Amino acid sequence: MAGMELKVVRYEVADKVAIITLDRPERLNSWTGRMHTEYRWALAQAEGDRSVRVIVVTGAGRAFCAGADSRALSGHVERGGYDAGTPEDLARPGYGVDARFDTDFAYHFGLTKPTIAAINGPAAGVGLVLACYCDLRFAAAGAKLTTAHGRLGLPAEFGLSWLLPRMIGLTRANDLLLSSRVVLAEEAADMDLVNEVVPGDRLRSRVNEYAAMLASTVSPSSLRATRHQIYRDLHDGAADAIDRAQRLLEEMMTGPDFAEGVAAFTEKRAPAFGDPHADEP
Repeated sequence: MAGMELKVVRYEVADKVAIITLDRPERLNSWTGRMHTEYRWALAQAEGDRSVRVIVVTGAGRAFCAGADSRALSGHVERGGYDAGTPEDLARPGYGVDARFDTDFAYHFGLTKPTIAAINGPAAGVGLVLACYCDLRFAAAGAKLTTAHGRLGLPAEFGLSWLLPRMIGLTRANDLLLSSRVVLAEEAADMDLVNEVVPGDRLRSRVNEYAAMLASTVSPSSLRATRHQIYRDLHDGAADAIDRAQRLLEEMMTGPDFAEGVAAFTEKRAPAFGDPHADEP
């Protein structure tokens, strides 16, 4: 899989930011087994690239991801059941950090780098799932979001029934999950489902600006540790979170990023954080 030919996903890196673009614009970037396979491969490339500090996920054309491809859904009906349409040797980005993350989409929790969804248009079903498993969401004004599953006679997909209540609260999550209604980006922002709504022609520049801020001003070792704290703490109790924070504090205060952060703070300059993996083979 190392030399995968990308057909429905684009992958590029610029200025410490990896950009993964779902690339089936003629089908509104609807999700297929091929797209799932290529997406995980691209995510693994970004995770393994020491020059990458932040990962951005977006869609080509006028959609983010309109959900499962209708032709694939028809195929499930014809076959009388679900077929993921993916090979056995899928890339495994984020795996091995915590067994609770070692499954579809939850693998995002095990990544060491923050992920930002740039929702440039409709995000439905699995498209909304993908956006929700990213750490941050910026949406184009007027973009339509929906869980979609109810209108297809399906359950909430890929753990969204676990994730949404933790993101936006039970009452609002129930509204989206039980009704499958469409909400615009502006209402989604009021619900705290998206971080920021931006005019469509400014979405990419705003996301790039935010990604550059993370890549240049925040210690990569801090980003890695904090992400894992957040998602492990979602699964554990307060005492576990406090104990974990204390262990990490003691460990990271001996590292070069802490020394550089303190020096930059006292010298009133921008920090120059190094490669957190520099000592690895």
